[in-house]
Amino acid sequence: MSGGPQNEKGKPDPDAAEGWESIAEESERSLAVNPELEAALREASEAINEEGHVKGSEEPAAEEPAAEEPATEEPATEEFSDEEIERMAGQLVENRDKYVRLLADFDNFRRRAHKERQDVIQYGHENLVKDLLSTVDNLDRAIEHAQQSDDGDLASLLQGVELVQRELYAALAKHEVQVIDAEGCPFDPSLHEAMSQVQDDSVPPNSVVEVLEKGYRLRDRLLRPARVVVAKPPADADGGEVVAKPPADVDGGETTE
Repeated sequence: MSGGPQNEKGKPDPDAAEGWESIAEESERSLAVNPELEAALREASEAINEEGHVKGSEEPAAEEPAAEEPATEEPATEEFSDEEIERMAGQLVENRDKYVRLLADFDNFRRRAHKERQDVIQYGHENLVKDLLSTVDNLDRAIEHAQQSDDGDLASLLQGVELVQRELYAALAKHEVQVIDAEGCPFDPSLHEAMSQVQDDSVPPNSVVEVLEKGYRLRDRLLRPARVVVAKPPADADGGEVVAKPPADVDGGETTE
């Protein structure tokens, strides 16, 4: 059969053929420019994978091979020449010798410091004792002379003892030992030790009246406080001690008790 339209007698109808061709051309133009059809064809072609299977089918997708881990590169070992190895070996020996000598020096220093500390403890007062030897000799001579004297010459004995006293004080002063002056001075608890109190109106209250034992200090360090007798405040008519009045006000008047 012919694809074109025919009339009643079975022959092709030229008018109908022209109409058919125009319809075919219009349908071709509409198909060619239809964007929806092009999009559907594009989606269908993208849905087909390389093996001919449609994406989203029930067959499980092939597992992708796991990514290979990068191989760790081993650090390149530095190669040294024979000269460098020999130089480093010599430096190692030299450093070892220095360490051994330093350790020996430190051990010797530790022993020497320990010995010096022991010497200071045992013989630190050696110079003072040497200076006192001549004083002891003079004291022995004075006593011997007094014993040999028939008439008991006390004057010569006194002179000898005074000589010993002067030499003794000179030896103490040589080592910066000072006598604390206390008699007639105000009582100072940092330098004096009060042994008793007496009534004495000739000196101000709390003054040192008598020195029982002298005090000594070495440079700024107190060796022994002076043992003293301190004056009491004067007594009133009733027999009690007079209380010192408080200081006057700034205005010049006295404060009331």
